[in-house]
Amino acid sequence: MEIERKWLIDGFPTGLPLVREAQVWQGYIATRPVVRIRRTVRAQGDRYVLCFKGAGTLAREEIETDISQELFEKLTVFTGQDLVTKDYRAYALPGGEILEVSLVDAGRPTSFYYAEVEFPTIEAAHAFTPPDFLGDEKTESGSFSMSAYWIATRGTKERDA
Repeated sequence: MEIERKWLIDGFPTGLPLVREAQVWQGYIATRPVVRIRRTVRAQGDRYVLCFKGAGTLAREEIETDISQELFEKLTVFTGQDLVTKDYRAYALPGGEILEVSLVDAGRPTSFYYAEVEFPTIEAAHAFTPPDFLGDEKTESGSFSMSAYWIATRGTKERDA
């Protein structure tokens, strides 16, 4: 079970210790249910993942499995669109949590920053007091998700069967 809270923010935070950073490309083979592919490039190397996500906002089932670069490239064709890009950074918060911040689709008119914090339990998520700089919380907004953004900016494209 994945448990996370999400916020829209104005930019990358300052004054927090940087834990990791990466470049990310992701696309959606399906959005209901969510079937996502993702390539993450870090200093330690590239990772390719196929992910299935269940329904929910604060908590939902998420199944990830590593795939080869070759399979990722083949599945990219099934998205029918260019992939979403993310400039990703993770920061240590004073309470021990990790704040993950992404700049989505930098350079596009639709670009935006969002942040999320993952939690071990629903109770921990509810007990968390977000730092003042976090903006509008979107955790319970069913319309705020990367798959919703995918549909809004990429639409759907019919493919030959």
